Amino acid sequence: MTRLRVSWVLLGVAAVVVAAIAGVALGPVRLPPLGVAAELLNLIPGVHLDSGLNEREIAIIIELRLPRVVLGLLVGAMLALAGGCYQGVFRNPLADPYLLGVAAGAGLGATVAIAVHGSAGAVPAFAFVGALTAVGLTYLLGYAAGRDRSTSTLILGGIAISSFLAAVQTYLLQRHVDTIREVYSWLLGRLATDGWSDTLMIAPYAVVTAIVVLLLRRELDVLSVGDAEAASLGLHPGRSRLILVIAASLATAAAVAVSGLIGFVGIIVPHLVRLLTGASYRVILPLSMLFGAAFLAIADLAARTVVAPAELPIGVVTAFLGAPFFIVVLRTTRSVRV
Repeated sequence: MTRLRVSWVLLGVAAVVVAAIAGVALGPVRLPPLGVAAELLNLIPGVHLDSGLNEREIAIIIELRLPRVVLGLLVGAMLALAGGCYQGVFRNPLADPYLLGVAAGAGLGATVAIAVHGSAGAVPAFAFVGALTAVGLTYLLGYAAGRDRSTSTLILGGIAISSFLAAVQTYLLQRHVDTIREVYSWLLGRLATDGWSDTLMIAPYAVVTAIVVLLLRRELDVLSVGDAEAASLGLHPGRSRLILVIAASLATAAAVAVSGLIGFVGIIVPHLVRLLTGASYRVILPLSMLFGAAFLAIADLAARTVVAPAELPIGVVTAFLGAPFFIVVLRTTRSVRV
């Protein structure tokens, strides 16, 4: 039976640390990595190191770059965790956090906030509500076909709800063409943040959903053998699946609300972890959180430095990395045991 090895955890933690230091140190104003590391350690109570940085450089770290890096770490961890959870629930390594309509619901919510409500500041709240509403509608539609049907009913329900919400969004954009650029800027994903507000907003969701999903990760291993076999082992497949989907959807909705639609993280990271460590979700989920956090922080670093002083949408960067990986996944899926 696959166990979570300390070496993998240490590698994941190291990846997060390196990504965080690189994200804070690199930018229009280059800062020495060792000085950045020392200044980050100074945030720990009781630690006082001489970083060699002046007040302006320290302000750049604490007030500008660190909030964005921490937000990227949280969003990456949540999307990767949700993606791994969805892959286990639906027994499909190609499932992603947007499978049940989160993306379409969040996109419609953001469009309503910008085009109808006329307030960009309301986008996170509208996107969050839209994402959860889409998942709720998908579940209602899926269960309308019968509680004992397979997970394919939920997937088909997600496709139907996504198509409907996307159509409504397109209609609103046609009615408010002056907002198209602003809406698409959000849809392409971004981690731009003013201070710590976005990070503090999603942190509780990240903590709660991580605790729930990680506590139930053994049940994902049981679900992987099929509902009948899982029930014979004493598990209630429907209840476990519902709890896991709610938790993963909540994490995805919170992440999308502050970052827009960032694709491929929920596919790339869990699947790569699976290829490297095995098919046990006791291992896949915690490592996906660590490597997902590091992956998105590095992707955001590329987004704001590749064409500096301009900035690429982070969704473009993850798609550029994810599309070739998706092709590889399609070619190797048959040989991967899930």
